[in-house]
Amino acid sequence: MAEKKTLREGYTTGACATAATKAALIALITGIPQTEATIYLPIGRFVTFTVEHCQITGNSATATVIKDGGDDPDATHGAAIVATVSWTEQSGIHLDGGAGVGRVTKPGLPVPIGEAAINPVPRQMMYETARDVLEQYSIKKGVRIIISVPRGEEIAKKTLNARLGIIGGISILGTRGIVVPFSTAAYRASIVQAIQVARANGCDHVVITTGGRSEKYAMQQYADLPEEAFIEMGDFIGFTLKQCKKHGIQKVSMVGMMGKFSKVAQGIMMVHSKSAPVDFQFLASIAEEAGAPPELVSNIKEANTASQVGDFMQAAGNHLFFEKLCDYCCLSALNEVGGGLVIETSLYTMGGQLLGKAVRNDAVD
Repeated sequence: MAEKKTLREGYTTGACATAATKAALIALITGIPQTEATIYLPIGRFVTFTVEHCQITGNSATATVIKDGGDDPDATHGAAIVATVSWTEQSGIHLDGGAGVGRVTKPGLPVPIGEAAINPVPRQMMYETARDVLEQYSIKKGVRIIISVPRGEEIAKKTLNARLGIIGGISILGTRGIVVPFSTAAYRASIVQAIQVARANGCDHVVITTGGRSEKYAMQQYADLPEEAFIEMGDFIGFTLKQCKKHGIQKVSMVGMMGKFSKVAQGIMMVHSKSAPVDFQFLASIAEEAGAPPELVSNIKEANTASQVGDFMQAAGNHLFFEKLCDYCCLSALNEVGGGLVIETSLYTMGGQLLGKAVRNDAVD
């Protein structure tokens, strides 16, 4: 049997920006371009980064570190993270974002409106690293640090930044300094952030979808809701529902398709294709409840996919089946969070046809 390959960790944009800051500051102080920089990560580990480019120009120095996402490459993998450090008349350390780093324009994020989208932990890392270097060289002068990302505005189009109100580039992120390959932590964090932004922008009704296609149909169905109200939850249905309740959302509309929602209907709240198989006996029992004849019920038990079951019921003109399936989804969702929400479920075909809809009002515990 082939040995399982160990996946390689990567580094956050925050860690890269900190390494670039250290290299640029040392270059500015010593007059010697740096080829590497060693920093201390929040997880309690020293890491040495290669400095791709380092240049000293008069009163400032610039250093570039290339973002390495390891075996979990994201939109920022391979991006150049640039720190430009210069002396300033003001005392202390002053940090800001330059070209390619987004600006915050909506409430609900951990950075105030108007500031560069450099999250609290990376900010702290850069301040502490700069302070240590200044102390090491007994420097009392003030310094200005500008973090920029060439192509950052273009890279940001592949992220949710615009939806979250981060305009003009990417965010400088990371709480640990490392990127764990294929971890669910980053995706979960993005869901929480999206819910916080929705709430901070006055949304008490959000629409959670399993992917881009279902979100497209959801946006057509709920055209009156603002963009912030739409949240892609992927496979994390239970987690998203609990976070909605925790953050004071009153109504949650779930929009998806047969494959994943057939699992939700039977109470499975992590709907990755490998998480649990579709229970065709369960779908057959719903078909029976919806008045399907015995032959059709038997065909459902032998089906290959949930989508095929949907085709069977559509061909039979049995719309009650889809309404019942949606109702089971609502019940499962309410059971997952212990009530206290209005839950609505809409079920679509891959081509965008609305198959069924149900709502359960349980907003009062």
